[in-house]
Amino acid sequence: MGDIKKVVLAYSGGLDTSIIIPWLKENYDNCEVIAVSGDVGQDTELEGLEEKAKKTGASKLYIEDLNKEFIEDYVFPTIKADAVYESKYLLGTSFARPIIAKRIVEIALAEGADAICHGCTGKGNDQVRFELAIKAFAPDMKIIAPWREWNIKSRDEEIEYAESHNIPLKITRETNYSKDKNIWHISHEGLDLEDPANEPLYNKEGFLELGVSPEQAPDKPTYVTISFDKGIPVAIDGEKLGAVELVKKLNQLGGENGIGIVDLVENRLVGMKSRGVYETPGGTILYHAHNKLEEITLDRDTYHFKQEVGLRFAELVYFGQWYTPLRKALSAFVDSTQETVTGDVKLKLYKGNIIDAGVTSPYSLYDPDIATFDEDEVYNQQDSAGFINLFGLPIKVQAKKNLIKE
Repeated sequence: MGDIKKVVLAYSGGLDTSIIIPWLKENYDNCEVIAVSGDVGQDTELEGLEEKAKKTGASKLYIEDLNKEFIEDYVFPTIKADAVYESKYLLGTSFARPIIAKRIVEIALAEGADAICHGCTGKGNDQVRFELAIKAFAPDMKIIAPWREWNIKSRDEEIEYAESHNIPLKITRETNYSKDKNIWHISHEGLDLEDPANEPLYNKEGFLELGVSPEQAPDKPTYVTISFDKGIPVAIDGEKLGAVELVKKLNQLGGENGIGIVDLVENRLVGMKSRGVYETPGGTILYHAHNKLEEITLDRDTYHFKQEVGLRFAELVYFGQWYTPLRKALSAFVDSTQETVTGDVKLKLYKGNIIDAGVTSPYSLYDPDIATFDEDEVYNQQDSAGFINLFGLPIKVQAKKNLIKE
């Protein structure tokens, strides 16, 4: 291991990466460790990080503000695709990893590092997401994944290692949920959540971080109108907002009304099923509003085919394949469908529910003169007979053949 003299570590300051710095120095000949934290909206989790990183052995810490790029270049394209993994997961951790890994590679190359290290476990999806991104921008860079090398087998053993090395932690064995937080969401895994038979303790103090449970939400509904321009959200209640500010505002409104809490047993890329609770208040509102606007602005065939594309797009994001030709090609298709996805969507937020309250667009394909149940002069109902005869012709032919066989 003597050829590794400088390592760039993807550093969050959480349990895993907190103990990795001294572990690297112990096991890689006291190599220099440069910590990098990608700021994608962790807020208070970044406080005191530089002091902690240096005290545990890092030579320096980069904290890179990636919030705007994260929302505009990763989140919004995924919303435009209506990409949801397994009908529930809004990909909060999934699309945050590629942008962080890309910046880590840039710093590693600039620093002349011999290797990049991450704290992902050998059971998780993030190891794949990080390493595929690293391969996309530094294909020959050595990757160190301590969970695939060290003797530590559990989070309890990690805590023991931290205690023996006087590494301060913000968690205890009793509050030791595995969490991932960014501007888009927060995930909760581990402890009582490992048994799908257990109901999540939403009302337990300190469990939910981005909002309240539906039971604790106000008895009065909140109305919000979201404006889109070519599939991109640009305003709330008529006030134009930047991408980061808009998501934060919807997180506040959604959180206050118990929106966006999901309990999911998902199929991980590595083959196992895992159970997690996700909070995505603002994102849940945006997905709902965007899809509602597409209902009136996309033709039937495009709308239906785009649903298929959304499933594949979600898999690519979940599997860490953001920097691939297929993802780029699908985004190009999606962008072409968004030319008319402009308009306003009004929603009612009430105790965990999002209720449609009106949608308008200058590109609406909904024609009340055609759809009306009243008398009209634009739709000849007699035309449907010929249409049905032709549309049903294969069924009719097959039925006759079946009768002959009988």
